[in-house]
Amino acid sequence: MFPLQFLNFFSIAVTKGYEEKKKPQEVKNDISIFKRGDLLEVPRTLFTHFGIYLGNNRVAHLIPDILPVFSSDTKALQTMVTNNRLILGAIAKKASVRVDSVEDFAYGAGIILNKMDKVCSRPPFDGEEVARRAEKMFGSVAYSLLWYNCEHYVMYCRYGTNISFQTCQFCKAVRKIVCSKTTSLISLLVCLFIVLFLGSMSIFGILLTVFIPFNIWMAS
Repeated sequence: MFPLQFLNFFSIAVTKGYEEKKKPQEVKNDISIFKRGDLLEVPRTLFTHFGIYLGNNRVAHLIPDILPVFSSDTKALQTMVTNNRLILGAIAKKASVRVDSVEDFAYGAGIILNKMDKVCSRPPFDGEEVARRAEKMFGSVAYSLLWYNCEHYVMYCRYGTNISFQTCQFCKAVRKIVCSKTTSLISLLVCLFIVLFLGSMSIFGILLTVFIPFNIWMAS
């Protein structure tokens, strides 16, 4: 009974969270400049969030959300996804392509319009085609922070390519840290410590001591 009680308690806490958390009202975006099929982006939490403008103050976007795991209340699920719900949804890999108002999508931040047109090597589709592709994917989707996030979604809709520049930058940063000469030397010292001081004097341990630092060194 304890797990069930815990889930019920967590569901109530999350549901109350969306009622109590109010988005900051800091920036008023002028929706008159948006056209159907435009790519919108806003800074949100630790990353940039992306969406496709559908017209009539509506934005289609892929967003993680933990609430559907604990509640089937349609009214609650249609409310704005707060940062807490978003972060927990990303951890649980639960997301959906949904439609929100420009205000809820922006979450109090200023919207940047079609910035990706200057970055992507492919020209954008016609606005109506972009919106049609965005609308075709409504509903639950498999989510991955690195391999399929909100940026992958809008890039596919507007340019026909599944790519995330945020993910690329993150992977480059991780590669720079992991595949470095310093990391290679540290891994060598750690492996030597395991072999010499923890008594792992097996062929397997010795091979790891050579194999791991060597491969990091060669990749750096």
